[in-house]
Amino acid sequence: MSQKLRIAFMGSPDIAVGVLKALIAAGHDIACVYSQPPRPAGRGKKLTPTAVHAFADSQGLEVRTPKSLKKAPEQEAFAALNLDAAVVVAYGLILPQAVLDAPRLGCLNMHASILPRWRGAAPIQRAIMAGDTETGVDAMLMDAGLDTGPVLASRRTPISTEDTAGSVHDRLMELAADLAPFALAGLADGSLTPEAQPEEGITYAHKLGPADQKVDWNRPAREVDCQIRGLSPFPGAWCEWLPPGSTSPVRLKLLDSRRSGCETSAPAGMILDDNLLVACGDGGAVRLTRLQKPGGKPLDADMFLNGQPIPPDTMLF
Repeated sequence: MSQKLRIAFMGSPDIAVGVLKALIAAGHDIACVYSQPPRPAGRGKKLTPTAVHAFADSQGLEVRTPKSLKKAPEQEAFAALNLDAAVVVAYGLILPQAVLDAPRLGCLNMHASILPRWRGAAPIQRAIMAGDTETGVDAMLMDAGLDTGPVLASRRTPISTEDTAGSVHDRLMELAADLAPFALAGLADGSLTPEAQPEEGITYAHKLGPADQKVDWNRPAREVDCQIRGLSPFPGAWCEWLPPGSTSPVRLKLLDSRRSGCETSAPAGMILDDNLLVACGDGGAVRLTRLQKPGGKPLDADMFLNGQPIPPDTMLF
């Protein structure tokens, strides 16, 4: 039976909710929950709390949503919690040294990659986009660097050629929920020894931007397929096409795909059959299997084509 610890939980998106649930179930005293401030969302732009904030409210936990932890009053308020540890999962704010030093055992971060690969903001998406065949969750003691601290324990999962960022996210959420109480107990009783990250193999999962989303059909089929799956369901890869009789291109959000084994000499971006097989720059092809048009719902390709046929020889751009 692990000892009961007084902890702060710091997280924002839904991948962090499972970890908070697991820490509550393990019997730890959640002194406070820190999360990103509510932001406008939906058509009405109503201020909406993060997934962690909403769940913490439902559990009657104190929630703090500072815009920054850099100022002395916020740091003093954090130190006054008299914590054994803080557990951090995709919080979204930089923790200054004063915050890192405040808990007795330090700050434990659940990072969604196999460190030192994919340090940074978008490790799940970047791993799939790069064609990685494995990822995982590392329990890391935080220091002042960007995901540079020593690792206490890890969990691993393969990445298949059918995975999207969404499916990998869901598996990592379960792994993180299993790992966090184990790593926290090992940190507290000394049964786990932090190990420095390797000096080789460092990569950075830079924050995703608009330049990552537009599909360039001149790229190899493997890269196009990984891009589409790595950005699904959010923010989504996209391309455009010109419907017959129209003078305005229509944007298509591409949410899933499969790399085809066929070879073609058709121009990159050309539709090769009635089922959205698209030529790529290396002579390979990618089949689009899930799409969304502006104002519409995400649809599997067969349902999409029932309402919006896209015939062979059409060019996507």
